[in-house]
Amino acid sequence: MNKYSDSTTISSVTIATLIRNTTVVSVTGNTEIPITGLSCDSRSVTAGDLFFVLPGSKVNGSHYVHDAIAQGAVAVVSGEDLSGINVPIVRVPVAQEALADIAAAFYGHPSSSLAVAGVTGTNGKTTTAWIIRHLCDTVGRPCGLVGTIKYILPGIIEEASRTTPGAIELQRMLATMRDGGFRAAALEVSSHALVQQRVRGVEFDAAIFTNLTQDHLDYHGTMEEYFEAKRTLFTALGAQKVKKGRAIINSDDRYGHRLLDKITGVPVVTYGQGSNCNFRASNIQHSGTGTVFRLDAKGRSYLIRTPLIGLFNVYNTLAALAAASAMGLELRRAVAAAVTIPQVPGRLERVPAHRNFQSFVDYAHTPDALENVLKSLRQLNPSRIITVFGCGGDRDHSKRPLMAAAAERYSDKVIVTSDNPRSEDPLAIIRESETGLLGTGHESFVDRESAIRRAVELAGPNDIVLVAGKGHESYQETTTGRHPFNDVSVTARAMANKEFGETR
Repeated sequence: MNKYSDSTTISSVTIATLIRNTTVVSVTGNTEIPITGLSCDSRSVTAGDLFFVLPGSKVNGSHYVHDAIAQGAVAVVSGEDLSGINVPIVRVPVAQEALADIAAAFYGHPSSSLAVAGVTGTNGKTTTAWIIRHLCDTVGRPCGLVGTIKYILPGIIEEASRTTPGAIELQRMLATMRDGGFRAAALEVSSHALVQQRVRGVEFDAAIFTNLTQDHLDYHGTMEEYFEAKRTLFTALGAQKVKKGRAIINSDDRYGHRLLDKITGVPVVTYGQGSNCNFRASNIQHSGTGTVFRLDAKGRSYLIRTPLIGLFNVYNTLAALAAASAMGLELRRAVAAAVTIPQVPGRLERVPAHRNFQSFVDYAHTPDALENVLKSLRQLNPSRIITVFGCGGDRDHSKRPLMAAAAERYSDKVIVTSDNPRSEDPLAIIRESETGLLGTGHESFVDRESAIRRAVELAGPNDIVLVAGKGHESYQETTTGRHPFNDVSVTARAMANKEFGETR
């Protein structure tokens, strides 16, 4: 057990009781043995655990079964045949599915006691989930958050280790929310999590599709496979046992439009600017301090005021309001709460400084996200936009020149630098990115801090500096590991050190 279950009392339950919740091929050994915990990592096993053997990208979990038993595992669940094991073995068709089913049962199906929203899509997941949490909290429904930036539970706020945790950790978190007095949960749901069945067993009141653009093709292979991974969140709504969850779809997105044709037997709510959208935005007015627009929904019109900047944040706000309504919030009260939506860390985050130019940090790390951010900044009518960006190592190579092309198309000056090069040569990543640039007026710096300093040096009156790619991250990952690095802090320091009137 870990800190997420400190407020959650779990009584031991037998193997026989747990496996009633999933499909079983065969069982050997005594199934009346009590289980006091679940684990799929032999290093974290404690006495009384049920250990799950999961397939691995490099090494299968079967290599660690004996280690798990030595640590105290009293039974094993596996999707493959095992031999030479002296504890009960539960053979299942798909180990990841069984893990999710049993984790939900072990923690008492906590999502059934919470209003739950799941947000998926390439861009906008984090902001939409943050807005949902804010709306719920503001109207008196304490809401947990599980996503890219933070995990927020009763008495716990911590940096996230990954966007969507594994099934055991996720169900444990939901149980902690339930038992700690929370009434709702906003979850970011990654495509990796969907493929790996991490949210199987979560009962959603609302499942939101924000958009789909090129990303994660190093994992999925093709855009079609990426789309199919996202689609499973919505097809699963129809199989829910307790809730009649709603699919909330951005129908202005071409993949969202496709998704609408593939959803059957599930209530659908559309959002966007189209005349037929159930949650429709119009009369959008942009400024440097926020956005105002008209919302038509549920037979009424509302004036929405939000401190968030950019058209993409209009869509994120629409999605969150539609989700809040599906979660049982009164729409009028949710609309009023939109006025005080907080800044989402690293999402078009303004770097505070008393200067005659502005700097923003954003997580945009796909061509589409970078384009949308730059278009939004253009609407603020700056004299120039100076963009600093890089591309991550060990990730989809094909999007690197596309990122550069987007930066060049909507910026007056481009500075190419390192993002998280990981195991790759950062200079090689920069060179590959530069193939997408048509002109020769860009500059390149392997050192990210030098690139940011250069952008700030170049900034003059009414210019905007955009530092894109890493957003909220507090580290830079290189061949030597993770090192402290934060774009907001580095940019703020560069702005503080710049002499007034200095431009080059």
